[in-house]
Amino acid sequence: QVHLVESGGGLVQAGGSLRLSCAASGRTFSSYAMGWFRQAPGKEREFVAGIWSGGRTYYADSPKGRFTISRDNGKNTVCLQMNSLKPEDTAVYYCAADSLGEGGRAASGYDFWGQGTQVTVSS
Repeated sequence: QVHLVESGGGLVQAGGSLRLSCAASGRTFSSYAMGWFRQAPGKEREFVAGIWSGGRTYYADSPKGRFTISRDNGKNTVCLQMNSLKPEDTAVYYCAADSLGEGGRAASGYDFWGQGTQVTVSS
C-alpha cells in the first residue's frame, strides 16, 4: 500500500508560481513511476506531467515549458514546479503512483492517488 499526501496548493495571480509537493510512503518509492494529474470543475481528470524511476520526465502539451516535475528518492517526494501560471491551470492537482513503474499519460495506469490539492489562478 502506498499513501500519497499533496501540499503546496493555493491562490495565485496569473503569471505567478507555485510548487506542489507529494510525500509518499513505502520502502520501494524509488521504483515507482510518478505522475501529476489535474481536474477542473466539470472536466475529466487530465495528465500534467510524469517521471519515471530513473528520472526521465514527460509532459502534457499545455504545461510544457512552464511546469517541471522532479523527484527525490531519498526523501520519497515528487514535486511539480509551476511557473507562468494561467487561469486555465485552475484545478485540483493529484499526485499518482504506479507501483509497476510504467507510468504513462492515462490515469488508469496508476494504482495509488493522493487526496488532491486546490490550485486557483486569478486573472
